[in-house]
Amino acid sequence: MTEVRSIVTRSDLFDQRIRERLEEVTGRRLDVLLAGCGFPSGLALDRARSRVVGIDEDLPAVRASMPGRKDLDSWALGDLRTVPVPPRSFDVVCVSFLLERVRHPELVLDRLLAGLRPGGLALLRMRDRASAYGMCVRLTPSLVRRMLWRSLVPKGTVGPLPTVYGPAISKEGIHAFCLARGLMVTDEILESSGPAAVRSLGRAACSAVEAASGGRFPATHDEIGMVIRKPENHFARLV
Repeated sequence: MTEVRSIVTRSDLFDQRIRERLEEVTGRRLDVLLAGCGFPSGLALDRARSRVVGIDEDLPAVRASMPGRKDLDSWALGDLRTVPVPPRSFDVVCVSFLLERVRHPELVLDRLLAGLRPGGLALLRMRDRASAYGMCVRLTPSLVRRMLWRSLVPKGTVGPLPTVYGPAISKEGIHAFCLARGLMVTDEILESSGPAAVRSLGRAACSAVEAASGGRFPATHDEIGMVIRKPENHFARLV
């Protein structure tokens, strides 16, 4: 595993890996699945050379954000344990701030990764349950979170969405998931991109949690970004 730090941003890393994958599939378009498409992907995709499909949960806040989207060729909302994901149909699967808000995230991630072609990439973004921000979210009652939402997030942010934060939603949890399925984590980066980074109230709350936990729940980041590669080896476990 290559661990990437502050000299590289997550956006730079993901864009670089997409360019590399596009070179690997020369002669055809790049098929991309955006899982968690209620959030703009921020990916630098060549729309003339890419087909982009979006899927997400059918939640009112997500559905309200979908009309007029120009960055998707098609999209579907529904239960992510059953929404159609054709096997081995995508070169890149981007999972953006989705796993922390669904139950049984391992089942959902298994279905999404089954849509990857051999050698394909999964670009993962999620909030870290083991961070101070993750602990703040887990401890905050849903009613209080809804009341504070607009004052904590940038204007236009989709939400508030459910917060489940299962045990697997951490760096260690995803590494264990990948190890059990023969997947390789090639890159990893920790960043701050949520309310903990952009709002003083969020920063103060996270700093208090870090201090109270003796550093067990750090305030230095709230987001995990990972690049996961599906092996080309035909004898590897199929996912």
